[in-house]
Amino acid sequence: MRTTAKKICIVVHSLGGGGAERSSALLSEILYELGYDIHIVSVLDIIDYPFKGRLLNLGKLKAKNDSVFGRVRRLIVLKKYLRKHKFDYVIDSRTRIDFFKELIISKYLYGGIKSIYLVHSFKLNNYINSNFYFGRQLYSNAYKIVAVSKGIQEELEIKYRFKNVIMIYNSINPKVNCFNNKESIENYILFFGRLNDKIKNISLLLHAYKISALSKKAISLKILGDGVDLERIKKNVLDLDLEDYVYFLPYQPDPCNIIKNAMFTVLTSRYEGFPMVIPESLIMEVPVISVDCKSGPNEVIVDEYNGLLVENHNPEALANAMNRMVIDKDLYLQCKKNAKSSVEHLSKENISKQWKAILQ
Repeated sequence: MRTTAKKICIVVHSLGGGGAERSSALLSEILYELGYDIHIVSVLDIIDYPFKGRLLNLGKLKAKNDSVFGRVRRLIVLKKYLRKHKFDYVIDSRTRIDFFKELIISKYLYGGIKSIYLVHSFKLNNYINSNFYFGRQLYSNAYKIVAVSKGIQEELEIKYRFKNVIMIYNSINPKVNCFNNKESIENYILFFGRLNDKIKNISLLLHAYKISALSKKAISLKILGDGVDLERIKKNVLDLDLEDYVYFLPYQPDPCNIIKNAMFTVLTSRYEGFPMVIPESLIMEVPVISVDCKSGPNEVIVDEYNGLLVENHNPEALANAMNRMVIDKDLYLQCKKNAKSSVEHLSKENISKQWKAILQ
């Protein structure tokens, strides 16, 4: 037990299911390895990703009783936990929508603790109240607001005039076992992530694949993940007559072997924050084709260097990029060669220095 180290509580929605959750789990490892006494509070009982520190799983209480009484009880449990351990910092990585709920949390639960609020999406109202005055009331006096991309930082400073925003990218953790595997690139391209079409715009991906030359070249599309739109996307595949070329794979907490063996990965989101699918692909020497959405892709992808960056909501441009990556072997090998080195600045060592600087 680290009795003399600064104590940090990381509050998360869950530890499974998506890039924001994975980055929070990795943050617990980074801070633990820096010597801090780490505790994690999870709102939901979804614990898939490895983490470091002690866990308070409020999700188990939620599963037993999610009535108004049950919610009040969870708040009391959390308040007692925070008071008992006398944390130096609380890092809140949840989505934060309801003003009155967040007012109670920020003023009552976190009162007296240096609060750091993470913002993982360019859609700011998932994290900061959309009303200018309410947003400032909740967060202008926080110790720090950490944006995970430059685009998010700029938007926060413009929209809310916050003076306490800093930018720290999410870190990546190389998968050693994947690097040890024999090279075996297969004839498929890959999408992986939550299957929420309102955000990920998988419909765009399917239409671009349909008009591309990939199916004629026996290059399939694999879609890995689960989500609210799984059945709708499967129907879209049938409507486009793509059932012989598109394959669905269930969600996996660690899909590194599937990523490693892909020709390239594709991101088609309407908006993002700092999409971890991009650096997670590049660190495994897999090029990426991404739409130039807000925010994140253009902060990692250098067009024709480690991938291709294309206009968003343009299936023809996306299809053309797919064709180029398959037909132009020099382009493909160039992107593959540069992929890993292009994200070395996102190593745990580099990102840990930035977190240490604000926690001293």
